[in-house]
Amino acid sequence: METTSFLVSKQRRRLADFVTLTKPRVMMLAVFTAIVGLTIAPGDLAPLSACIAVLAIAAGAGAAGVLNMWYDADIDALMTRTASRPLPSGRVGPGDALAFGLVLAGGSVVVLALATNLVAAGLLAFTILFYLAVYTVWLKRRTPHNIVIGGAAGALPPVIGWATATGDIGLEPLALFLIVFLWTPPHFWALALNRSDEYARAGVPMLPVVAGRRATKRQILLYSLLLFPASLLPCVLGFAGTLYGAIAAICGALFVGIALQLSRSQEGDAQVAQRLFVFSIAYLFLLFAALLSDHGGGQALASLSCPAARIGVATSS
Repeated sequence: METTSFLVSKQRRRLADFVTLTKPRVMMLAVFTAIVGLTIAPGDLAPLSACIAVLAIAAGAGAAGVLNMWYDADIDALMTRTASRPLPSGRVGPGDALAFGLVLAGGSVVVLALATNLVAAGLLAFTILFYLAVYTVWLKRRTPHNIVIGGAAGALPPVIGWATATGDIGLEPLALFLIVFLWTPPHFWALALNRSDEYARAGVPMLPVVAGRRATKRQILLYSLLLFPASLLPCVLGFAGTLYGAIAAICGALFVGIALQLSRSQEGDAQVAQRLFVFSIAYLFLLFAALLSDHGGGQALASLSCPAARIGVATSS
């Protein structure tokens, strides 16, 4: 009995390690934006097909995280924040991680193609490839603009969701893409400001390492200012209502306000940077939640009452 209990416990820990490889907290926000894109699109997708599509998009997002961790295992081992991850700690082997990531990637694209359409599947495949080849392999270790260019991968989920329902791409999902694209640099640079020593030790040329804190804070403010009008595009294009407009304006003003406070701070800016990082997560969630509410989000989510629709709750711990 004790042997059986030990084996079960060991398998559970190993399963938990593989789940960790998918970066579930990052996946949560990506999948949520994809669900919003799918829900507000004018297409009429059957609930079962929509549920399968969300699962496939979640698997694709997870695959990108696994392949990123597989390639970055060497630098993860040098950083305190990432040294305990399954690969650098030796709990999962590189071969197992690579195989897991490739199976997830291939399976997610095939399932999305069969359940919906080739446009959505092609976008998902492109997103995974872009995140791995362009961001992880090419940009991350070579340029301080890694987050800016690489952020395109993280901005594509709402476009994939829209294409899942409609089979094409319109101005509406491109507006959502632009919002996430402009949100990404201040979000990650706020984190990088407090991790610059670790990035320097690992040889990753994040903006605070290469250009310094003052220049990074100026760039954070610049992107925050650009994000504010971009966040109002859904209202301008007519696919968002008063609730979204009010939340976008209020949260956008708060975002710019914290970024401005950060840019003016001298000593003790670590707390302000952390405050901006935390608020940026809430900001993006509130923005997309408001857009969902404007389109009858409660009923839409009820039709997606599958594990993928609750993936953030299930795996964020």
